Amino acid sequence: MTIQEYLSPLRGKTAAVLGIGVSNTPLIELLCRNGVQVIACDKKSREALGERAPQLEALGAQLHLGEAYLDDLRADVVFRTPGMRPDVPALLEAKARGSIVTSEMEIFFEVCPCTIIGVTGSDGKTTTTSIIAEMLRAAGKTVYLGGNIGHPLLCDAEKMQPEDFAVVELSSFQLLDMKSSPHIAVMTNLAPNHLDVHKDMDEYIAAKENIYLHQHEGDIAIFNEDNDITRSLSEKVSARMRLFSRREEVADGAFLRGDTIVLRHDGCEEAVMQISDIRLPGMHNVENYLAAVTALDGLVPYEVMRETARTFVGVEHRIEPVRTIRGVQWYNDSIASSPTRTIAGLNAFNEKVILLAGGYDKHIPFAPLAPEVVKHVKLLILCGATADAIEKAVRECPGYHGSPEIVRCESLEDCVKTAYERAVRGDIVTLSPACAAFDQFANFMERGKAFKKLVMALGE
Repeated sequence: MTIQEYLSPLRGKTAAVLGIGVSNTPLIELLCRNGVQVIACDKKSREALGERAPQLEALGAQLHLGEAYLDDLRADVVFRTPGMRPDVPALLEAKARGSIVTSEMEIFFEVCPCTIIGVTGSDGKTTTTSIIAEMLRAAGKTVYLGGNIGHPLLCDAEKMQPEDFAVVELSSFQLLDMKSSPHIAVMTNLAPNHLDVHKDMDEYIAAKENIYLHQHEGDIAIFNEDNDITRSLSEKVSARMRLFSRREEVADGAFLRGDTIVLRHDGCEEAVMQISDIRLPGMHNVENYLAAVTALDGLVPYEVMRETARTFVGVEHRIEPVRTIRGVQWYNDSIASSPTRTIAGLNAFNEKVILLAGGYDKHIPFAPLAPEVVKHVKLLILCGATADAIEKAVRECPGYHGSPEIVRCESLEDCVKTAYERAVRGDIVTLSPACAAFDQFANFMERGKAFKKLVMALGE
């Protein structure tokens, strides 16, 4: 089915779009342009939407705003926003009245004319997605990069060609009710995350599984052999299953032999690149490259993979160098919204760091983080809703004997100021919060930008 074959029957019908944000605004515009009567729903007030409100009304959309934005939801089709559970009462009631409840991503999978490579996981999915896209582009392919990484892809479907590639980052929220899977599915790893939204860890894992459960013969599912959960899930695959590992030599996939990334398939093996070729710091990024080269085996020449590794400088907010001041290096790792991400970030450095952490509580235990803090941190600066829980976990860690020193601050600005005052030449300061940003910021991007602004304002 093409995008026009999907849209044509909707002309003259009503579509409710829940959430007027980054991913859904282009969807609203697309539907309006194609003669669909759009009801744009959002919890924000008209004032909070600003110029976007009259712009959408000019296109023909009817706005349904405020706290009661989900009340009496009546439409032929309802597009839920990725962060909304599909079983909220308003959506269940709409279904009972005959509405089709779907999402921008679900429809994209139905109409996409080209090969879809999907990436999910608890950590590393954005970087892995970006590496895959960079390698394909370097090989001369036309690539559409989107999904949870920030760009909605449905509006691009009409210009996609069969020989193109859609590289899609998929969150657990997007996958929760998906009934389609990509041709190549990559699962980087799984660890407790988003337990403030998911009922429990079992539901979180079940959502992630949709990236491969609907695959067909000829499709490929790629798993991290080193992660207990993903290794167990790989046993359920009906498509071709491939693995990547930095600890073991796998029979079909990529692995690390000494300092060399090796690809093995059909009884043959090839050296792809050296760890020294990878510009991004940290062994977690070696894992990201292992996943990427497995996904692109046969699609991208190895020399192109190597050159990409040598030149790709990473994605904003992911161990991003910000500035060196008085011999002190400052890094923005705001993407680290879970303990496992922060652990990976700490392991990217060879020396102990000054760590800025804390934020919104996603109900993830901090006990696994504590020994890594004791091992890798010389000064721990905490703020936010989870500061008490992180401090408690560190102080109760068996290896903690008063080091690192723990300092409490009221805001990110205070954290930066304290780090600036305490750091000496040769130190590394990293914002790697282990928590989401929602207690003080709209998202991790806003938090990271605020951090960089504060750091850039510091004097020499």
